[in-house]
Amino acid sequence: MESKSAERDAEIQNGTCLPQDVRAYNRAAWNREVEKENPWTVPVSDETIALAREGQWSIVLTPTKPVPKTWFPSLSGMEILCLASGGGQQGPILAAAGAKVTVFDNSPRQLQQDRQVAERHFLPLTTVEGDMRDLSMFARESFDLIVHPVSNCFVSEIRSVWREAFRVLRHGGFLLAGFTNPVRYLFDETFLDQGELRVRHRLPYSDLDSLTEAERRRRIDRGEPLEFGHTLEDQIGGQLEAGFVLSGFYEDYYGTKDRLSDYVATFIATRAVKP
Repeated sequence: MESKSAERDAEIQNGTCLPQDVRAYNRAAWNREVEKENPWTVPVSDETIALAREGQWSIVLTPTKPVPKTWFPSLSGMEILCLASGGGQQGPILAAAGAKVTVFDNSPRQLQQDRQVAERHFLPLTTVEGDMRDLSMFARESFDLIVHPVSNCFVSEIRSVWREAFRVLRHGGFLLAGFTNPVRYLFDETFLDQGELRVRHRLPYSDLDSLTEAERRRRIDRGEPLEFGHTLEDQIGGQLEAGFVLSGFYEDYYGTKDRLSDYVATFIATRAVKP
């Protein structure tokens, strides 16, 4: 018998319901992204795992720039939560480098990618499905390190993400987070595709509220995940409010084919410590 979430995913995929439940809609959307081989759903290679076991590894929190090695403590025996980080990428690399890893994600298909790599290489990695804003299945101070790549743009509210991360992290532990600079959501996407920067949207941004009904319907018909552009006050201020102390910061670009990357870095990574 299918679970309720699987039944809901099927309804969304068949177009028989609208995404009042954004989490369910985005779960189904990211399951489809795995089928489309979206770059963020393609597991790392066997060679990458072999190199990680030899100490030659790197991961990203944002599209292109590797996280500085100085941001990591020794991984040997460390308990790591890869938060909203399914897809068979960060988690398996960190497990091969010596950590005990839990990958937490909203998409069962994304988690399946992690399990496949872990099973093939006998990695100490487990997977848990859930909402990044609710980590109640984990006890307080369960992890030494949290790795949270760009993903909170797929939920409407993020301060609870930072509060939950703080709760499950041990004192002296680190949160490494990547997120979207909200400037990315200011511009009209149609004109941006044509190379014209035309400011259209107010911040914070929401696909549910900022688009017209026709635009939103086209996005849903294409099966694309729904996105939200959070303010820097929520992204950075939210970490500070939760109790974190920032100890690292960098910006990143999407890549050469991205129009906005010609002008501004639209991704941010932070390193924060729980005192």
